[in-house]
This record gives sequence, structure tokens and C-alpha cells, in this order.
Amino acid sequence: MFITGRHLPRRTMLKGLGATLALPLLDAMQPASVIAQTTAARARKVRLVAIEMVHGSAGSTQFGISQSLWAPAATGRAFDLAPTSLKTLEPFRDHLTIVSNTDVRNAEAFTLPEIGGDHFRSSAVFLTQMHPKQTQGSDVNVGTSLDQLYAQKFGQDTPIPSMQLCIENVDQSGGCSYGYSCTYTDSISWASPEQPLPMVRDPRVVFDSLFGAGATPGERRQRRLEDKSLLDWLSTAVGQLKRDLGAADRARLDSYLTEVREVERRIQRVEASNSSGEARDLPGAPIGVPDSFSEHVKIMFDLQALAFASDTTRVFAFKLGRDASNRTYAESGFGGAFHSTSHHGEKDATILDFAKINTYHVGMVPYLLEKLKNTPDGDGSLLDNSLVIYGSPMGDSHVHNHKRCPLFFAGHAGGRLKGGVHVATPDGTPMANAMLTAMHALGFDDMAAFGDSTGAVDLTAPAATTAARA
Repeated sequence: MFITGRHLPRRTMLKGLGATLALPLLDAMQPASVIAQTTAARARKVRLVAIEMVHGSAGSTQFGISQSLWAPAATGRAFDLAPTSLKTLEPFRDHLTIVSNTDVRNAEAFTLPEIGGDHFRSSAVFLTQMHPKQTQGSDVNVGTSLDQLYAQKFGQDTPIPSMQLCIENVDQSGGCSYGYSCTYTDSISWASPEQPLPMVRDPRVVFDSLFGAGATPGERRQRRLEDKSLLDWLSTAVGQLKRDLGAADRARLDSYLTEVREVERRIQRVEASNSSGEARDLPGAPIGVPDSFSEHVKIMFDLQALAFASDTTRVFAFKLGRDASNRTYAESGFGGAFHSTSHHGEKDATILDFAKINTYHVGMVPYLLEKLKNTPDGDGSLLDNSLVIYGSPMGDSHVHNHKRCPLFFAGHAGGRLKGGVHVATPDGTPMANAMLTAMHALGFDDMAAFGDSTGAVDLTAPAATTAARA
């Protein structure tokens, strides 16, 4: 209990020079009169993470389907993840909803001049499910992405309505290939059909956005030059707050502050290493960007979990790759380049190598899910009250098609998704149908259509399992 008996506002922040820290949900912020929330109120607090990985999956090939390299062989609840690239999600199967065999038709070429441009329009389609206008100018047009629809409706009562993050370089200006603006490959988040949102690659920029609100660039530089932690600037405010908190809240606050400090230390270590003069694997990357893909992704996931815990924002779009990237992922157990391996030439051995990269990419997600699962939120966890979308707008990248595209959801979306199910949709089903289902889970109950959808996907598990097609 809050010792003084006073209600602590949910938007309470700790402030110091160049630093502003939102707090996690504490018992002191939940007087008995508001602990019982309505279903609608809980739905407005669902957190959303939309993650795109480019180049489809090995499981979208005919050989991959036969080997269950992406989707499990069985639908329903008794599915086996062991052969699939989703195997690392097994500990979270009760929170996992796999929707397989969906197509992204709006990423395909509609006219002759568009043929060959799949890599350069696909990312813009993932969260909009709309067909991009072919242009290399500023007159881009595709659609409003689902993360932004959610942010515009439910994100306005948080300090930051939404954030857009990425791992690869997405700051290429001007025109890309096949008559498409690089804008389409640079962003998956669109505030309107004509307004793409920039993706942030540098964890330092994300950290300062979350914990430096109101600070001037000079104040932020001073804090870093003095080699002080964010928490050093907030020590007085932290001490004053703790005096008014009960034991449980003090423990929760300490745990949260420890997490903030640990993420800050990791960013500082990356910056120190990258400024040492030693050769980098990513020589052109910002100083705060780790050369290690897994370290970079984990720091970004840590920042997302902290933002959700403090309710600083409820919406993230996260782009894990860039089309046509030839980055290598030694930690995957295969050292070949990403793009060239995705063009597997229908060779079984190369498809299996590509599956190793797919497995490695999906294997990053449990790190976030574990963080969310271990963070209390109301009468459950952040994972219970989150919707994580992971997928690709491409299917078999060797032939640049957009059929049988990889997609899964994680989290219970505040009770709207039951999880623990694999649904294989009929051939020709638009991925937009699954995205429409996601919008319904996010509280858009009256939304009748999204993109080129033909109806929502029924995620009710059948009584018996059947063989899946993809």
C-alpha cells in the first residue's frame, strides 16, 4: 500500500537535469475504487509490437512445406514446433497463434513496369496491406499502417503515441530500383497514405527519447560527457518517492530502475567500444549501434519492454531487416549472406541453410516475450496484455512471390487471443484477413475491412488436428 494513503497519479514522473523517467505501474497508482477495470478499459491498454523480417521464409518453398520448415504439419492445438523455424517459441506456445498459408497480393506487380520491384515495395505493404504507388519522387502513396491506426485511436494518452525502430540501415534517400522510392523500403509505419514515419536505428536515440523528455541536446550531451547515469541525475527524486511507498512498491521500483541502468550501461559499453578506433564490422553505423545483430535486437527489445512497463508508449513498429541486405549471421550456425541465400535456386541444401537464418531471426523474439511475461501488468503480465505480430510480406524469396507468407501472433491481447493454436487458412486467403483479425483484437471491433481483406480469420481451434498445407 501507499503509506500516506494518497493516490499517486499514473503519469507521475521523476525529473532531473536532462532526464525524465516515467514510472512502472505501482500499487500506489491503483486505489481500490479503480482496480476493477472494465473489459473496454483493459483493451485500450493492450501493447502492440509489429515486427517485420524481410525475404519470406524457407518454409514458403515447396520443399520447405514438405519439411514443415515454417508452419507445423498439424493445425489446431496439438502442433509440433520441433521441425519448424518457430521451435524457439515452444516455451510460449500458450501465447502463440500461428496463421499460415496467407498471401500478400498487394505486394505483387500489378503492371508491367512494376515487375521485378518486389524487394522495393514489399515492406510498405506489410502493415498497410495496400499496393504502393510506383514512384521515385516524393509523391509516395500506400496506406495507413495498422500500428498507426492503433496509435491514433489509443496511443494519444501516452507521452509518446508510437515509436518506430529498425536494425539495418534505412536512411537511403531518393530512388531505389525498378522505379520505387527508397521510402518504401525504409519504413513499415505510415501515419497516412502519404506519410511514412522514420525508423530509429540507434539505441542511444531511443533511450534519450524515452528517458530524456524535455531535455535539451546540450543537457543530454553534458550528462554523457560527465559519464553519469541517468539515475544519478534523479537520485534525489527517487529518494523522495521511496519514502512514500510501501515495501512491495519499493521493490518493484528498484527492479525497474535496475533494468533501466543495465540497458544504459550496455549502450555505454557499445559506444565506448565503437569509439575506440578498432575496426568495426559495421563501419558506417552510428556509434550507438552494436556490430552484433543479436545484441542490437536485444537492447531494442529491452527498451520496448521498459517503455511498456512505464506506459511511455504502447505501440512499436520494429523492422529487423532491409530487403536485398547481404548481412551474415554467424550466430545462426550458417555463415552465408542473407540475400544470396534467400535465392536458393530450389536446392534443398540451400533452402535448409536459409531455414537456419529464419530460425535465428525468430529466435530473437523469445527474449522479448520472456521480458513481457515477467513484468506484472494488472492481474496478469505484459505478455497477457500485448499483441506481438511477426511476419514477412514475401513468401518464397527465390522467385519473389508473396504466397504462403510467414506470420504469427504472440500474446493474449488483453484476453482477445487465446493462443496455443495453428490455423492454416484456405489457399488464396489474404494476409490482410489475419491483420483484420489483429485489429479486432486491438479493439477495432467495428472495422469491416483492412487492405484487401475478405473477412476476418477464425482463430477458434478445431476439435481435431488436420494436415496443414503450408
